[in-house]
Amino acid sequence: MTYQHQNLAAGRWQTLTLAEQLGNIGSEVSRAAKWQNRDEKFFAGAVERALELFDLTIADKRWHGRLKEIVRAREVFCDTVLGDKKYSDTLSGLTKYFDIFALAARGKR
Repeated sequence: MTYQHQNLAAGRWQTLTLAEQLGNIGSEVSRAAKWQNRDEKFFAGAVERALELFDLTIADKRWHGRLKEIVRAREVFCDTVLGDKKYSDTLSGLTKYFDIFALAARGKR
């Protein structure tokens, strides 16, 4: 598999805390929100990168006990950008959710 985040996929991702991982996912969610209905290529790229980071987080064995939350966040994201809007969420709403993790990660530095 070819990763867009090759450095992270090569093992660096597993050195980040959960808050840092989710904050990074939030950066891509925010980019997707920025480009939604403006530039399809940039929007699709941000969605693809967010999904890649979700998958790297899900594969991180340290979060085995948190998988339900992580997988549900991925499900809501997919539903928001690709699905039938079952959860009635928006990318700006998801950005607010992920911003909390970015702030927590920044506070621990």
